[in-house]
Amino acid sequence: MLRPTPDRVRETLFNWIGPAVRGTRCLDLFAGTGILGLEALSRGAAQVVWIEADIRLVRALRQIQATLQAGGEVVCGDVTDWLTGFDPARSAPFDLVFLDPPFRRGLLEQVVQQLEQRALLSPQALIYLEHEREHQPALPPNWLPLRATHAGQVTAQLLRRQPVAQSD
Repeated sequence: MLRPTPDRVRETLFNWIGPAVRGTRCLDLFAGTGILGLEALSRGAAQVVWIEADIRLVRALRQIQATLQAGGEVVCGDVTDWLTGFDPARSAPFDLVFLDPPFRRGLLEQVVQQLEQRALLSPQALIYLEHEREHQPALPPNWLPLRATHAGQVTAQLLRRQPVAQSD
């Protein structure tokens, strides 16, 4: 079921991150309509990579991207498969990630761990999460909460990744 980020929550998110969007490389996982990535582009993001499994939504998003001549890539596929196959040596890390997986499928923790372990994130990346209000996801200890809000049954959180100290 498609569950777009409500306008009020989207407005709050972009008020939180404001000018930090400019020049970023963004990743929109479980993109759906792609509205978060499109909003980031409209606010100066350099590039967005959208990952979505529903071919109908992918086609629509590709059409919008072409019409707007928006920078980035629309990928049709399963998010966890894409993350597993992603080669960080062939791509710059992402500065801003939108993560809004389908609810009640246990995907959030799995994807969060993949993002951290596969070196997809820049050292101080911003991560936006949406999850069920009753669920408090297990997050990496170096993901520091900055802001949170609730809308109905949804919790929206903004986190900043802190670099992990290298051991000798």
